[in-house]
Amino acid sequence: MNFQQLRSIREAARRGYNLTEVANVLFTSQPGVSRQIRELEEELGVEIFERNGKRLVGLTEPGKGILQIIERLLREAENLRQAGQEYSGEDSGTLTVATTHTQARYALPRVVPSFRNDYPKVRIALQQSSPEHIAEWVISGKADVGIATEGLSQFEELVSFPCYRWHHVVVVPEGHPLAKAGSLTLQELAAYPLITYDSGFTGRGHIDQAFREAGLETDIVLTAMDSDVIRQYVSLGLGVGLVAEMAMEHNGNHGLQAIGAKHLFAPNVTRIAVRRGAYLRSYIYDFILRLSPELTRTDIEQALSPRGEV
Repeated sequence: MNFQQLRSIREAARRGYNLTEVANVLFTSQPGVSRQIRELEEELGVEIFERNGKRLVGLTEPGKGILQIIERLLREAENLRQAGQEYSGEDSGTLTVATTHTQARYALPRVVPSFRNDYPKVRIALQQSSPEHIAEWVISGKADVGIATEGLSQFEELVSFPCYRWHHVVVVPEGHPLAKAGSLTLQELAAYPLITYDSGFTGRGHIDQAFREAGLETDIVLTAMDSDVIRQYVSLGLGVGLVAEMAMEHNGNHGLQAIGAKHLFAPNVTRIAVRRGAYLRSYIYDFILRLSPELTRTDIEQALSPRGEV
């Protein structure tokens, strides 16, 4: 039994049993992957995969249990490597952060410069995607931490911590009728075409929920992942924008005006997540604490323990 066999099993399950993709990921050949899988099955005396001819089509019942063990073994192997680097005094490495565009653009700049100053040998790799993909990357070990507003607390494989609360604002061109109104209402807002985030991004769920609970139909004419894109199309007159407040706080107005909407939509909480059971290097703890200063390292360690609570 060896780690290459274990990785072949894990990647085959992850890649939808496509051995060509598995071979590419593991930098080997498809026959080599097939051999690694067959050798482990023969050693264990059980078939891990269901087959249609020579093609893998699924996991057997024993295979499902074996895959869970393999996942744990490979996680612990990675933890062992991380621990070795930590205790050898090596203060270099790569911190891979999976996050949304909004967090990368507006939240992380307040912590990354000071972090880099304290850890000049640590390279930071930012990966931007949807909250669902962010969670998948952290769970699979492709990212060390994930940062997003929605969804991270819903995965049992992750431990997440609150970073900060924020609200949406309404964005209109200067001189727009909504800017001249008093306290803005959902009814007034629903009368205009809207431009906001894609579903699942940056608190979009709270926007939809507010209109739904008010019994109001909305005309969302354009959605995007990027706050700057939303602002651009508002400036072109396509509709009224709904964006994260920090997207307006850290940009020039450029002919746009922000209208407070705290009374219209529920507040949002940005969270930072790590894989449950992961060994964290000291600089990862430090990075988390910079985003969640109310936490302590002990809080994080307790949450990561088998009986810990988030």
